Amino acid sequence: MIDDAIRVLAGDCTVITEGTDRQEYRGRMTTVVKPDNTVLVHDIDGYQPVAWLTRADSVSSDRADGFTLVAKKDTQTLRIAAHDQDGFAHYPASVAGPVVGTCPDCGGALVRSNGVHCVDCGDHYGVPTDATIRGDASNCDCGLPRMRVERGLAFDVCLDRDCESLDEAVSEAFDREWNCPEPDCDGDLRILRRGGLIAGCEHYPDCDTGFAMPAGVIDGQCRCGLPTFDTGSGTRCLDATCDPIGERSPEQATGDD
Repeated sequence: MIDDAIRVLAGDCTVITEGTDRQEYRGRMTTVVKPDNTVLVHDIDGYQPVAWLTRADSVSSDRADGFTLVAKKDTQTLRIAAHDQDGFAHYPASVAGPVVGTCPDCGGALVRSNGVHCVDCGDHYGVPTDATIRGDASNCDCGLPRMRVERGLAFDVCLDRDCESLDEAVSEAFDREWNCPEPDCDGDLRILRRGGLIAGCEHYPDCDTGFAMPAGVIDGQCRCGLPTFDTGSGTRCLDATCDPIGERSPEQATGDD
């Protein structure tokens, strides 16, 4: 289904805003109410709305006698009353973004915006922010585009995690590949999902050592024994608090003085 609808009211309206002060406006205006309860009131002058309330806590309306709308957020209130209504409508709405493929279920456009969404049927696929969506020529057997994601290696998997699991691919490559660096711990690091992919000690909760898997490919080994990753911001250890190879900690530098 489409994510939601945008409501639009046009006509001769009185708009009252109340908060730290009170403002009242009258004119032929268009009010837009977005699915996240953001209310925007536009006239013909300039690009900035006459009045607005971002992500209101509540939006209520009454069409029994004309049209009124009340939006509230904390101590702010936005009231709109239509004296002469030109039009009122609900329009289907979805997220918008660059087209990355075609939905195999309905033929609609797949767009990327906080994941990948179908404009027509609303199907949604969560993707890592650093993922590169490949073209239709590289589609999975299920018909969806594939994505390239770097987590130690460059993985090429389907957008649909139920079709091809990025977690399983990373786990197959790196589960138990590294020892826990904590002194006196003989555990291996397991590949787990805890919000994101992490390499965490198998002896948790007795040992709570864990590291987020960086967005990059492994290019060597750090002095601590963990791998280093070539990332968009340079080389770093799996342990983000560990000094990169070739650099000395402040304590080591001080010891040379």
